[in-house]
Amino acid sequence: MKNITLGRTDITVPQNGFGALPIQRVPMDEAVQILRRAYDGGMRFFDTARAYSDSEEKLGEAFGTGYIDRKDIIIATKTPAKTPEDFWKDLDTSLEKLKTDYIDIYQFHLMGECWKPGQENGMYECMVEAKKQGKIRHIGGTAHKIGVAREIAESGLYETLQYPMSYLADDREKELIEICQKNNVGFICMKALAGGLITNSRAAMAFMYQYDGLIPIWGIQRESELDEWLSFMDDTPEMDGEIREFIEAERQELTGDFCRGCGYCMPCTVDIQINQCNRMSLMLRRAPSEGWLSEYWQGEMEKINDCIECKACIPKCPYSLDIPTLLKKNYADYQEVLASQ
Repeated sequence: MKNITLGRTDITVPQNGFGALPIQRVPMDEAVQILRRAYDGGMRFFDTARAYSDSEEKLGEAFGTGYIDRKDIIIATKTPAKTPEDFWKDLDTSLEKLKTDYIDIYQFHLMGECWKPGQENGMYECMVEAKKQGKIRHIGGTAHKIGVAREIAESGLYETLQYPMSYLADDREKELIEICQKNNVGFICMKALAGGLITNSRAAMAFMYQYDGLIPIWGIQRESELDEWLSFMDDTPEMDGEIREFIEAERQELTGDFCRGCGYCMPCTVDIQINQCNRMSLMLRRAPSEGWLSEYWQGEMEKINDCIECKACIPKCPYSLDIPTLLKKNYADYQEVLASQ
């Protein structure tokens, strides 16, 4: 496993990051064990967020209690704040939960625009002041919208960009890698498994390994998942003809009008879980689980019949999907699967 440096930061880590969103779903002792095993196995980059319920607290319990030397890991977290008051509240809370006196990369979470100096809300100035105070080391931003992501990368204001990136990315999205490299911006790749649609971890890793200056953050909540990623520390898959052919077949199947599960479209006017229901067909085919056919999910899928086609979701979708039409297709596919059981 090679080391990469994130843009113009001084952060150099193995190209194998830990996405800590899923550990909010497991008990504290189990989360601590997984996190410490990740460190012991060679992972050094850990990404979380104030919005991930107790994820920060679990990271703090794992690493802020003397198990390691703080400087041996990189912690990136995020704030959804829209006002300076909430920014400072979130930052202080994150520092407390993480049991640290500084955050390596502090990111604006799900940015709807590229915040800059001189704007009325004063949000970018908060980042600058936090860095001046030593509470954060580097300024980053996360986005799902390609235009916002590009502006972040080109602005010269942000040291890192976090954006969805996988081998299913289209040409505009892949161009972001080049833009970040050109502007010396570190690229943190979320949804590197496309929200569960990608099931071949070797191909996913080989795709990332082609590039310098970026790090994938794999969402991990089970030790079996962690074992898979840690195995690549010594046996890192690289792009070859077989993997390239596999990825091309995957792209032909999945590139186009499918839901990535980002949730920008939410909330729904009639309470449909759009970000899950709108990709149910793919999940049943690519990540089959009896859980998708439970009474709970049958009830959630039935809500699609309540859609009033207000289309409030469409302009919020970063991928310009015709969401009501896709929901109906997923519902029809779902009913076929149920009938075959």
